[in-house]
Amino acid sequence: MRVVTWNINSVRLRAPSVRRLADEIAPDILCLQETKVVDELFPHDDLADLFPYRHVRGMKAYNGVAILSRVPFEETGGRDWCGRADARHVSVTFDGGVELHDFYVPAGGDEPNPDSNDKFAHKLQFLDEMAAWWRDRSGPRAKRILVGDLNIAPLENDVWSHKQLLNVVSHTPIEVDRLAQVQASHGWVDAARHFVPDSEKLYSWWSYRARDWRATNRGRRLDHIWVTPPLQKCLKSASVYADARDWPKASDHAPVVVDIEL
Repeated sequence: MRVVTWNINSVRLRAPSVRRLADEIAPDILCLQETKVVDELFPHDDLADLFPYRHVRGMKAYNGVAILSRVPFEETGGRDWCGRADARHVSVTFDGGVELHDFYVPAGGDEPNPDSNDKFAHKLQFLDEMAAWWRDRSGPRAKRILVGDLNIAPLENDVWSHKQLLNVVSHTPIEVDRLAQVQASHGWVDAARHFVPDSEKLYSWWSYRARDWRATNRGRRLDHIWVTPPLQKCLKSASVYADARDWPKASDHAPVVVDIEL
């Protein structure tokens, strides 16, 4: 089974890119973030032939998450975080009890100070709530997959320059520590780093500001796929489909791809 996560940065604008992705890498399950559309306007008709099973939670112009699948769901869900109905989490359960959770963690604004930046405070609170929620649901037999734009590049080689980005939101020590607490709360295994050593650079996001993103290659790994320990042995491969960053009207994120035997 091929699971893909992608911050698409407007699903209506980039519905043709979803079709192209389906043609080029054939995901069985495609998890999207920043769909930026209310549920009733989601482009179901454009994508139904590719992904007959869809579960979406959206809002106008901001945020929004969706799980598109060729595989039927048993049940669907999703919850609100930090007391806000801002469409940052959606979940489904597949045959055999495997849960899939799609998250869009708040970006956090520009200043990494929760006292002066409400957006950064929101991000830290969101991560704290995630850690507590997973801790309460943890168990040695749980078969779960967590994907999404977590808006944090945790490792030194998840950013183009560790030293220059230490005080830049997405790579600050306080965010990295909070994400580590989320990961530890449920024993999550980082699927990409299961295959790509920590010593190697790995990115999934490149800023629109760069005229030639490939030449400068100032990226960050903000998009992640994690699995619980019972699924670790099922992991077969992981990669970032960077070619999508070159497509017309490209998202600034590239899809992250994991093959897993379920």
